[in-house]
Amino acid sequence: MNATKTIGIIGGGQLGLMIAEQAHLLGARVVCLDPAADAPAFAVCDDRIVGRFDDPQAVEELCRRADVVTYEFENVPGDILIPLVERYNIPQGYRPLYDSQDRLREKDNARNNGLLTPRYAAVDDEASLRAAVSSLGLPAVLKTRTLGYDGHGQAVLRSEEDILRALPMLTVPCILEEFVPFDFEASIVMVSDGRQVVSFPVGRNVHRDGILDLCFVPAEMSDELLGRMKQLSAEFMRRCGYEGILAIEYFVRDGEFYFNEMAPRPHNSGHYTIEGCTTNQFRELVRYLLGMPLEEPRLVAPTVMKNILGQDLEEARRIAAEGHEGVYVHIYGKTESRPKRKMGHITFVGMTPERYEREWSDRFVR
Repeated sequence: MNATKTIGIIGGGQLGLMIAEQAHLLGARVVCLDPAADAPAFAVCDDRIVGRFDDPQAVEELCRRADVVTYEFENVPGDILIPLVERYNIPQGYRPLYDSQDRLREKDNARNNGLLTPRYAAVDDEASLRAAVSSLGLPAVLKTRTLGYDGHGQAVLRSEEDILRALPMLTVPCILEEFVPFDFEASIVMVSDGRQVVSFPVGRNVHRDGILDLCFVPAEMSDELLGRMKQLSAEFMRRCGYEGILAIEYFVRDGEFYFNEMAPRPHNSGHYTIEGCTTNQFRELVRYLLGMPLEEPRLVAPTVMKNILGQDLEEARRIAAEGHEGVYVHIYGKTESRPKRKMGHITFVGMTPERYEREWSDRFVR
């Protein structure tokens, strides 16, 4: 019976919190590993381990306490996880983590498995940077190959002055990517059990200061483009042999889409699915982990998801107290609120982008 199974989660942040909530609804126990004693997921999980992600003993102890293990954090060191995959039930394996942990490897993998990418080049020093700029032209985006997120570890190069300012980034391996003047960014979240791939409705993402701000669902695009994006994304997952959950971000321009990056975990742009779809990204991941059949999601109504950062937390609490119909406020329970730190999200079900802009946008910091 699923009720007796324990899911181990490497990471206890908001993604772990929402995985745990769905696991409980499906009758499973949860144990989480996180270095922070006040991690959000610890508030709801059945068992906890306070320990570092790079501590082999802590990670193995999590595996010992669980029937099946997943991750909500993609920078788990490979030298720890790879041997554990052989001894414990980590059904997603290490490969999707490995492929997503290096932007150069990630782009090569996407291109080799049927997805278009912007042009790019490896950069290790000033000479290779200038050679890449000569080849790709300006503007271009310089990114560290590892550990960048939410706008960190990257710089847009438009001039010689920008190149000079970016040289300190070259203390670590980097990648230079062609700047794509995209019409919008879109993301798709999929879950695969190796037999079928279910995909959630594609959203249009709006970023502010490198952090996801808004997700509008459904993304407005032609049926042909949407069908091709879903088909090629599912084929990519199959060709790579990935199982579990995978999110892919694309740049959309002039009726074409270009791979930007992927994440083998629940994705911020998929939070809207909790109320906006007939099933959600966390629930389908849990169903996969428990060996249950997957459900194909359907959109309930046009939906808008707004990220709540530290500067918007008090306003989000006011909105929650007002009790608006179709407005769902999620506060993650982090003990320290800081500007630009993700503190929660609000899902507006039955909401169009135009109505959101007219009725809600002024309530948040711009």
